[in-house]
Amino acid sequence: MALSTLDPHTALIVIDLQKGIIGSPTIHPIADVIGHAQALADAFRARGQPVVLVNVAGRAPGRTEQPPPQTGARPEGWTDLIPELNRQADDIVVTKRTWGAFASTDLEAQLKARGVTQVVIAGVATGTGVESTARQAYEQGFNVTLALDAMTDTRSEAHDYSIRNVFPRLGETGTSQEIIDHLPARSL
Repeated sequence: MALSTLDPHTALIVIDLQKGIIGSPTIHPIADVIGHAQALADAFRARGQPVVLVNVAGRAPGRTEQPPPQTGARPEGWTDLIPELNRQADDIVVTKRTWGAFASTDLEAQLKARGVTQVVIAGVATGTGVESTARQAYEQGFNVTLALDAMTDTRSEAHDYSIRNVFPRLGETGTSQEIIDHLPARSL
């Protein structure tokens, strides 16, 4: 569904734009995704709306039929957020160990304590971290908007499936500029 409005208390959630991930081959240029995420973060901060920066530092325990994407220790700085996000002292920073940013973290409580009723989600990868976070946000009662030009994936089929089949069921979608154009200043 096309973007129609944003709630007065909307937060931006940026998924996994960290040093260890942005070097992966993606279907859309990562520089464009980073640029759109940066523009969104700047606009949210300028309007007094919360910015959540999420990184991933592991994976959920449990059985899987696929081997882990990497074995052994991660390189130094792998979980560091990219400097283009311009992390600020009042940003919410969440480290996750699962695909979605709400599972096994206190993100829901932090957002609800700030009166947030809607989230805008951007980042990588569309079919895993972004989609899982969007599903979890929807299940927690948040209105969901997805910034389509501020996300990408390593697999075109996963990216396309999420955009065509999943996201319309979870909320509204739009470009970063459309979202910025609808973004209200934080009301007290």
